[in-house]
Amino acid sequence: MPAHQLAPDISDDPADVLSAEQSHLAESRKALQAMREHAQSLSAEAAGDWVSQQVLQSLLDQRVAALADHPDTPLFFGRLDRSAGDDLPGTIYVGRRHVHDGASRALVIDWRAPVSRPFYQASPSDPMDVVRRRRFGYHGGALTAYEDEPLDQGGNLSPSKILTDEIERPRTGPMRDIVATIQPDQDKIVRAALTQTVCVQGAPGTGKTAVGLHRAAYLLFTHRERLARSGVMIVGPNRAFLSYISSVLPALGEVKVDQTTVADLLGAYDTPEEPEVAAIKGDARMAAVLERALWLHISKPEEGLVYTRGVHRFRVADYEVREIVASLRGTTRYGPGRAALAQRLAHQVLVRMEQRGDSPDDRVQDAVARSKPVKQLVDAVWPKVTPAQVLFRLLSDAGFLAKACAKSDISPGEQEMLLWRKPYRGWKSAKWSAADAALLDELGDLIERTSSLGHLVVDEAQDLSEMQLRALGRRCRNGSATVLGDLAQGTTPWSTTSWEAVLRHLGQDSGEVTELTLGFRVPREVLDYAARLLPSVAPGLAPPRSLRPGLGSLSVRPGAALAEAVGATLSREGSIGVIVPDALVEQVSGSLEDIAHAVLDPDAADQEHRLLVIPATLAKGLEYDHVIVVEPADIVAAEPRGLARLYVVLTRAVTSLTVLHDKPLPAALAI
Repeated sequence: MPAHQLAPDISDDPADVLSAEQSHLAESRKALQAMREHAQSLSAEAAGDWVSQQVLQSLLDQRVAALADHPDTPLFFGRLDRSAGDDLPGTIYVGRRHVHDGASRALVIDWRAPVSRPFYQASPSDPMDVVRRRRFGYHGGALTAYEDEPLDQGGNLSPSKILTDEIERPRTGPMRDIVATIQPDQDKIVRAALTQTVCVQGAPGTGKTAVGLHRAAYLLFTHRERLARSGVMIVGPNRAFLSYISSVLPALGEVKVDQTTVADLLGAYDTPEEPEVAAIKGDARMAAVLERALWLHISKPEEGLVYTRGVHRFRVADYEVREIVASLRGTTRYGPGRAALAQRLAHQVLVRMEQRGDSPDDRVQDAVARSKPVKQLVDAVWPKVTPAQVLFRLLSDAGFLAKACAKSDISPGEQEMLLWRKPYRGWKSAKWSAADAALLDELGDLIERTSSLGHLVVDEAQDLSEMQLRALGRRCRNGSATVLGDLAQGTTPWSTTSWEAVLRHLGQDSGEVTELTLGFRVPREVLDYAARLLPSVAPGLAPPRSLRPGLGSLSVRPGAALAEAVGATLSREGSIGVIVPDALVEQVSGSLEDIAHAVLDPDAADQEHRLLVIPATLAKGLEYDHVIVVEPADIVAAEPRGLARLYVVLTRAVTSLTVLHDKPLPAALAI
């Protein structure tokens, strides 16, 4: 046995085996602490200059944070006993991060390492050189049980009780990672190549969000240096959702990943506007309108350039200026085009200086480009504009909007809807809507190129408009994306019906669409009940399936009292979400004044409270052990895609769903 290879079990007695594994856990935790202390002892003063010291200190701080031990989180969750006669250890412990002892002996192997893949993918039909897979059960951070799966004997494996218990374990507070329970189809998505954009259509409870986050962690591990330069970003639907998922990546050792919402990324504008207007603004047809609107600001040069230097006057004729402008238009972005125009005009002046016998250099050309005559001509022909100035003119000037729409299929009726009923006095005082944010971003990219990230994870992508997708696509134009969502959960007026269309607007046409239909979290009884709405909200989707029967998990109670239902649920273990129509939040919260609870707001100020009252519009992406839904009819009536909203609400439950109603239920749900 190689020196670095860990010994097999020394006894068949389960108590002895468990004791040995507990000893290995204690040794691993001690080694992790030593690794962290070593990282803390390193000094950035060895770097030469102050800037280098600051960069090195930042890297050291990140390293220390990544090595933090979370006492309630298992350091390793699996073990592989291998049969391969290679240089790798015969026994491998698979965990959330790599841990080694003072002799560089690997005590825990990171789950993302290639050698860990059999823990997720190996089966009796394809053991992948693994004789036995061992799963560990924990209570808090204490190792309390183990379960062996022989992979070298053929046949079929019995369902794993430890795996099932971990999936079904009650929770409070933020989402936890699923690194110990990743299934083979999920693992395939997680380990997809960095260059491959993946789009996941995931039914409720299939773990699509967790898969996306684990893919981000996997890519950061596998392509650390490359992604450290280009960056990874998680984009979620709202801040409450980001708060809910905030603990997942740090628990996997990834502490430097930007997490944001579309609103925070593009601009948190919230001026109300009619859904029909927002839908037009979100249509990809607006891209051509915005581009034409921007370039309409360039005017035909009517005068030439006269530049005076000493007693000499140098002239560039008007027709030459027109030729320069024409050659630049459409070949560059608007901002660089302005700079290029100034430089080309200056170059023509230098040519004339040389014809007089002068020998001007680049410094002279730069001085000419910055001179008053050149600046005045450039400003007159190719004026400096901001995205807000262009959009203000577009939405307040009917004639200008008509010109911009001349070569598009935006109808006169739609143009009239786009125009502000009461224009603002100027672009600086204009109040923008959420839909305007994507238009401003589009214009910003037409003026100056938007920088690209290495990888972008977009959750709840079915709710994004085509213009919002274009905005996100610009941020991964040189990279790739993981796109997550469920067509059945689309609740915006512009919700997509095609993932291929989403990928096209993202600029990731070659992306691969994959589907997760097998649920692990939502009980079958609850999922089947919610799926009755699918023919109305997403008729093209196959009904989702759940591995968990969940008998007795659904209760529909007409005329029942909320306080009574909440009181009964509080006697059970786990988190509780009371999901209500937005208009009833205050009323429902008041009715529970004698019961400790909190109201979930978009900033998730009290996300970790066990009992939360949740506006229906904030429920997407969240889950709770027990969900009580109040008055489904009002949820449906509150918005055009109310049935889709109700489908989202009904599928937030992990253990039990209670539906309370006085008004008639939607026909599909009537029992």
